Amino acid sequence: MSTSPFYDVAPLDQIAINLFYGWGYNFYRKENQLRADDQLVRAKVGILLGSARKSVEAAELDYRREFLPPPSREKPRHDPAAVAGSQAIERLSHSIGALAGQIGSLPVPENDRMTQRYRQEAGTLAALIASDHKLVGQAELLRSMLDQKPGPWLIENLPALQEGVAAIGETLRARQLLLFPAI
Repeated sequence: MSTSPFYDVAPLDQIAINLFYGWGYNFYRKENQLRADDQLVRAKVGILLGSARKSVEAAELDYRREFLPPPSREKPRHDPAAVAGSQAIERLSHSIGALAGQIGSLPVPENDRMTQRYRQEAGTLAALIASDHKLVGQAELLRSMLDQKPGPWLIENLPALQEGVAAIGETLRARQLLLFPAI
C-alpha cells in the first residue's frame, strides 16, 4: 500500500465534500436531481419547438415556391394575398423560435444560502417540473399539429396555431412567477 496522500480515502473524501459544497453541489440532495431534471426537460422542449419550427420553415419554403414564383413580364408583381400568407407563416416561425430561445435561457433557482433562506428549493423545483411537464405537452402538441403540413393548411389554421404559441408563452410567464414572484 502506498503512503501517498492520493490513496488516503478519508482526507480525499473530505476534500471532495468541501469542493462540492463550495461549488454549491451535493450529489445526494434531491434538489440537485430536480434541478438536473428541470434542465433536461427544458432541453427536450427546445428540441420539440425546434422540430416544430423546421416544419413551419419547410412549409414556408414550399409555399413561396408554389405561390410566389419569380416575376415575369406577364405577372411582374406577386399576388398580395400570397405575400400576406407567406409573411404570416414567417411570423409563426419567428414566434416559435422566440419561444425556444426563451426556454433555453430560463433560470432555475440558484443553490446559495440566501435563496435557501427565503424559499424552499425542493418545493420550488417540484413546481417547476410540473410547469415543465405542461410545457412538454404543449410543445409536443404544437409539433404534431405542424408536422409535414403544407403552407395553405398553416394559413387556414393560423388562429389555432397562434393560440398554441400564446399558451406556451403563458406557461413560460407562469413559470417565471414561480421563481420571481415579485415580477
